[in-house]
Amino acid sequence: MSKKEVITDTELKEYYDGMKNSYLGPLWYDLGHMVTKEPVHDVEPYLWKWKTIRDYVMKAGEILEPGKDAERRVVYLQNPNLLKHGLVGYGTHTLYAGIQLLLPGEFAPSHHHSQGAIRFIIEGSGAYTAVNGEKVYMERGDMILTPAWTWHEHKHEGTEPMIWLDGLDVGLVKNLAASFFEPYENGFYPEQPPENYSTEKFAKGAFVPKGKKEKPGYPSPIIGYKWERAKYVLEQMSKSPKENEDPYDGYAIEYINPTTGGSADERIGSMMQRLLPNQHTKAHRHVHSAIYHVLEGKGYTVINGQKFEWERGDFFILPPWSWHEHVNEGSEDAYLFSFNDKPVMDILGLEYEEAHPEGHQKIEKVFTPGP
Repeated sequence: MSKKEVITDTELKEYYDGMKNSYLGPLWYDLGHMVTKEPVHDVEPYLWKWKTIRDYVMKAGEILEPGKDAERRVVYLQNPNLLKHGLVGYGTHTLYAGIQLLLPGEFAPSHHHSQGAIRFIIEGSGAYTAVNGEKVYMERGDMILTPAWTWHEHKHEGTEPMIWLDGLDVGLVKNLAASFFEPYENGFYPEQPPENYSTEKFAKGAFVPKGKKEKPGYPSPIIGYKWERAKYVLEQMSKSPKENEDPYDGYAIEYINPTTGGSADERIGSMMQRLLPNQHTKAHRHVHSAIYHVLEGKGYTVINGQKFEWERGDFFILPPWSWHEHVNEGSEDAYLFSFNDKPVMDILGLEYEEAHPEGHQKIEKVFTPGP
């Protein structure tokens, strides 16, 4: 066995400088940065108040016309810490959330892209989304699925503003260098099946208690997942609490592809959870990230010891591998909708979950939204 060569500090510096200038690197120094002991990220938990979001969205309705001044009239949620790293439009490292407005008589022309997307309806009625020619009318609490590469457009036939959440896997697709976008050459894709065809055909098989999915699958044949059905399933679940109550999410259902038992979208998971008055879930953490919207109720979520107080309409970010628990402080049921990147983590074998050793976290500070 040969002896280790003894070199001077100057020679050692020349060695490392030469390696750097040749775009090489010493793994013995950098292994800990490359292969970390647990997930490391720059995603910051954050919460947006609905009044602030809505004010900016409605102002956009006064100054922009969809299809003319902009492809879509959308105000997106920006994760503050990711913006510091130049990631514009990112809610988490994989997920994007935007709030879209369509006024009576307006339309957004058809296009498609390699990003998958879900739409969750926040306010209004009388508008529809058409996916590959099938029209689905949107009502508050509904989720509309627009899988990757499907032609989709929006048109408002009602009388009041229509506002919804756009949830896309923008960060994931961009980081994989797989982003494509194309407008439909004739503006609108030809209408084909009867309106709401897939929604009515598959509606009863569109939801499943959280954790009961059989396997990942391709995008669902359903376009519209109706709120009335989701609410009914959640109410039925609470009648058998021992069997159906999840210790970390209360009563929770996942939107699924009824033909496979997998997630409704191939890459984007979606969940609705119901918290009863005074219900306080246990804390846990998992690899997947999520973006939450408060459909109904008032309460708070503790994320890594920080209290995020929410009420109807608010949005908040759950970063990867972050301790979290939910509390319903109100006298009525709370309903939280969320979308996540769990299907991707599952497919890649990267998903992992861990329960908090003490069950609950100690609140160390309270979040205040602001610049």
